[in-house]
Amino acid sequence: MAVPDSIRRMVKERAEGRCEYCRIRQSWEPFHAYHVEHIVAKQHRGSDDPGNLALACHHCNLTKGPNLTGRDPDGDAMVELFHPRRCLGEDHFRLESGRVVGLTDVGRTTVFLLEMNADQRVDLRLINRDEWDDASGESVNE
Repeated sequence: MAVPDSIRRMVKERAEGRCEYCRIRQSWEPFHAYHVEHIVAKQHRGSDDPGNLALACHHCNLTKGPNLTGRDPDGDAMVELFHPRRCLGEDHFRLESGRVVGLTDVGRTTVFLLEMNADQRVDLRLINRDEWDDASGESVNE
């Protein structure tokens, strides 16, 4: 069963037009549709409840897939991925010169698995740095 349109609209409004993982704005990628994705995939018995849904850019959605965990690139431990409904982004991530830096094992693992610092993602953040600062309250540290 598909997620109802009213729930999809609510998820998009809640996210304020940004990917809830990498924080890139949908308006910066006009040729790519952002996805209302299941944080816990349906194949893992995730529900269509709004608490299990997030707005994700095409890149994060495709690289995350149904994964719930990954290996911490600094320690090789199995770690849960960032959960946009349970975690605060500022606790796990910082932006530096267009790159997302993981501050915790959850942050590092999510950055690595979702390939948040692929060249085109970093370039997109740098090109839009003024809008990033103005719209989110987050700054691009140099």
